[in-house]
Amino acid sequence: MTHELKNIIRAFKVAKEKKQKTVLATVVALEGSSYRRPGVRMLIREDGKRTGAVSGGCVEKEIIRQAQSIFSDDMPKMMVYDGRYRLGCEGVLYILIEPFVPSPAFLDAFNDVLNNRAQFNIVSTFTKEEGNHSDLGSFFIFGEEKFAVRPGVVLDNKRTLFEQEMNPCFKLVIIGAEHDAVQLCSFASLAGWEVTIVAAAAEEKSINDFPGASLFLAEEPEMLSIKLIDKQTAIVLMTHSYVRDLKYLLAIKKSRPIYLGLLGPTQRREKLLNEFIEHYPEVSDTFLDIIHGPAGLDIGAETAQEIALAILSEILSVTRNKEPIMLKNKQGRIHT
Repeated sequence: MTHELKNIIRAFKVAKEKKQKTVLATVVALEGSSYRRPGVRMLIREDGKRTGAVSGGCVEKEIIRQAQSIFSDDMPKMMVYDGRYRLGCEGVLYILIEPFVPSPAFLDAFNDVLNNRAQFNIVSTFTKEEGNHSDLGSFFIFGEEKFAVRPGVVLDNKRTLFEQEMNPCFKLVIIGAEHDAVQLCSFASLAGWEVTIVAAAAEEKSINDFPGASLFLAEEPEMLSIKLIDKQTAIVLMTHSYVRDLKYLLAIKKSRPIYLGLLGPTQRREKLLNEFIEHYPEVSDTFLDIIHGPAGLDIGAETAQEIALAILSEILSVTRNKEPIMLKNKQGRIHT
């Protein structure tokens, strides 16, 4: 969800330049089922434009309608949306709608947290009683610093609290620069992931060749730094060169990503890993356990776009610790 917050902050800055007030809507509690879970947010601009969504589209119009009073009186309110009787598909959503007026110090601290890929927390005070409540509000906690989303509000521990721990934006490092890497980059960026492309200088490519990429590194394996790889990072090795794949694999041997995918058939993987172990016999089982090759779920993918979907789906299943099944075969609720 951190990437959604990035978009909200970006939209706020645009609104501020246009001298447009903004309101933040946060789902703080849920009874029953919903398209999205508590913690999802949406920014509404005074002219009706919005960034983000809290559901599949059925709740948003009512939030925008109820937000209008806040643009006039700057008074936070609780909205209760019972989708069971309106549409038959949603549970009961409790939504905090509040003025969004972050300070310059807030914006600087948020930017620092993103750049440092640090965790942070968000706390919202709320009630399940619908209507206006002046003491409700949300707070962002960056390390030892706490910032309210608007001036004057104080964290009231006597109120019900919705607390959320936010991880750094998920990162995908793609090692390779062929056509299929472009497709994987595009799909991953649409999912909100930060994408880094690593390619040899001989590839003669740039970030302009990879729509959606956040960073492009034209680096040989010997120069590649593993500092850009953390526990919120997945790597897909797809240079289409066996020798180059081996060199890059050796270059990242001491990193600890959450996922490492190898493109190519099983025989190629076995040969690659056998030679890798010959070069680095002290490799840990922990590193070998994160390797997935051939990368991707078996969904019948054939085109570069379909293969990208298969790889992204496997990364999600690994990072969310889910065994892929058809939802129609799942017992109970989709989200636990």
